[in-house]
Amino acid sequence: MDETNNEFLMRRNLTDAGFPESEIAKIIALLEEGRETAVHRILAHQRTVLLNTVHENQKRIDCLDYLVYDMNNNSKPVRSAKGKLNMKTIIPTALAMLCLLGTACTTTTEMEKTNMNGISQDTRVFAINPEIKAHDVQFKNRFGITLAGHLYLPKDFNSSKKYPAIAVSGPFGAVKEQSSGLYAQKMAEYGFVTVAFDPSFTGESSGEPRNVASPDLNTEDFSAAVDYLVTRDFVDPERVGILGICGWGGLAINAASADPRIKATVASTMYDMTRVIANGYDDKEDSAEKRDEKRASLAAQRTKDFKQGFYDHAPFNLKPEELTDDTPQFLRDYTMYYMTERGFHPRSVNSAIGWNMTSAIPFLNTKLLAYAGEIKTPVLLIHGEKAHSRYFSEGAFRKLKGDNKELFIVPGANHTDLYDNLEKIPFNKIAEFYQKNLK
Repeated sequence: MDETNNEFLMRRNLTDAGFPESEIAKIIALLEEGRETAVHRILAHQRTVLLNTVHENQKRIDCLDYLVYDMNNNSKPVRSAKGKLNMKTIIPTALAMLCLLGTACTTTTEMEKTNMNGISQDTRVFAINPEIKAHDVQFKNRFGITLAGHLYLPKDFNSSKKYPAIAVSGPFGAVKEQSSGLYAQKMAEYGFVTVAFDPSFTGESSGEPRNVASPDLNTEDFSAAVDYLVTRDFVDPERVGILGICGWGGLAINAASADPRIKATVASTMYDMTRVIANGYDDKEDSAEKRDEKRASLAAQRTKDFKQGFYDHAPFNLKPEELTDDTPQFLRDYTMYYMTERGFHPRSVNSAIGWNMTSAIPFLNTKLLAYAGEIKTPVLLIHGEKAHSRYFSEGAFRKLKGDNKELFIVPGANHTDLYDNLEKIPFNKIAEFYQKNLK
């Protein structure tokens, strides 16, 4: 296809996405200048605007549904025979109308939404098991952000039963269509109800600005997924666990230390994001002087972002053709997952967008594993023998207390092998751990 046709298709797609002609011309000019990162930011912002519109319209639809439900199930008229308003009838109706007008109206349907009609636009990057049904779901966290997830149900699912359940997220910068979805599907094969979800500000979840991470918010995201699971009629609320991959492994441990509803925790190929941001890899920057340099750089970035009116994004993974002989092996491994057909996803921060640069600020001054030693429930840490990140799991294991904690090392595996390598990920081990501790 020649350049003329390429530009035609680009313009048509941008028009269909709602861009005015002036903005389309700006995007084309940026591409001609080779400023793809700037274009990514513009496209990501437009996607967020459209997504937020979807969420707002869904809220209004929910309120309409609630109003219709209330009218269909209310046998009493709005006015009694004496002509007085029946307040028992009018209050829920009024609440629904206020919701339509934009007033806050919290109902069960607003806090969560489960669509038992499958996944509307299925872009999962792993092999799909047709025996395991997956469905679009939404639920809100404590900060009011709507999290988007995929609910996986075991084979021969029976809604009258009570199942053990697991919330899954990660890796850090990935989406539910990548590794977390694979883990969730595999655990459903073992008989668990699972939900893989996009963290706040990423993927199909809501929140502005986009592509932001925070130890507080992301720990809350796990608890919000637990909120969703423990309130399902088909889930036993006393048998709910969580599973975090990569940076979400450290967040899972933090969530387990804060939320006693979590009865069992698995951290696979974990990162402690607070440790690596504050201390650098292998703790080589563990000094007040180095941290002060990072704080000064991030403070300057905040000022720059405020002045320019948008957030700069950190560089994401190299493309395969950008790898050199000097590229560290672990960066090569990231590229071969996130930037190839193996794991690439256009909504993934690590594949196509890059984190908001100032996301590092809260991680720099927080210690995720501060209370790991107070976790009383079982914890399983899994790491590859050859992973550059293995020391994170070893460090976390030293903090954990009790005889219900285990560190399992996978022979020959590197960090990203535990993202999607079915020959390396010890799913039997993980399933046995949950079967033992969620019974």
